[in-house]
Amino acid sequence: MATLPLKAVMLTDVRYQRGDPLGHFLAWVSLVPVFISLGGFISHFFFRRELQGMFFALGLIISQFINEFVKTSVQQARPETCALLETCDSLGWPSSHSQYMSFFAVYFTLLTCKGIGFWDTTNKWVVNFWPWCLVIFTMYSRVYLGYHTVAQVFAGAILGVCLGALWFWVVNSVLSAYFPAIEDSAFGRMFYVKDTSHIPNVLKFEYDNARAARKNMASKEP
Repeated sequence: MATLPLKAVMLTDVRYQRGDPLGHFLAWVSLVPVFISLGGFISHFFFRRELQGMFFALGLIISQFINEFVKTSVQQARPETCALLETCDSLGWPSSHSQYMSFFAVYFTLLTCKGIGFWDTTNKWVVNFWPWCLVIFTMYSRVYLGYHTVAQVFAGAILGVCLGALWFWVVNSVLSAYFPAIEDSAFGRMFYVKDTSHIPNVLKFEYDNARAARKNMASKEP
């Protein structure tokens, strides 16, 4: 009986040359989008229920669908190293990793510059420095590990920046007007969905209210 060839799930299958410490480090860097998606946005939904974060995640999902559409339309192969990585059956232009991280970085930067987030800081460049470092490392890792060419990662980065900026405008200029209605909807009340984008420093706001509630409870105790 003939056996069909096996295909790996590529979500966490990142390969590097044995004995190469830089390759090992960059392989973990390539998994940053997975950590952001699974560890960041899923935990954010469970513990924060912020509409801004939900639409941020929705934009990333839409961006990846667009990436797949562009890849299947262009039909550009990965570099020759794909044979060693067993990824020749997938397409390379544009790089989805670079697109994901660039979308994330530009949306995060615009959120910070607009003052939407957990903190209110005057040194916004310090906060925005780290996402763009991850973009550069991710782009470099995909080329270094042999998954993409330089042109493919730059194409992904440019597309990610454009889509991230466009989605930020859509969310904060069009969809944000519907945030109060979503909060008051049956879905919003059931899952405690909220919008705190109008609060400059969410952490301080929650801290002050938690302390005030505790003091109020203490004053009512006999």
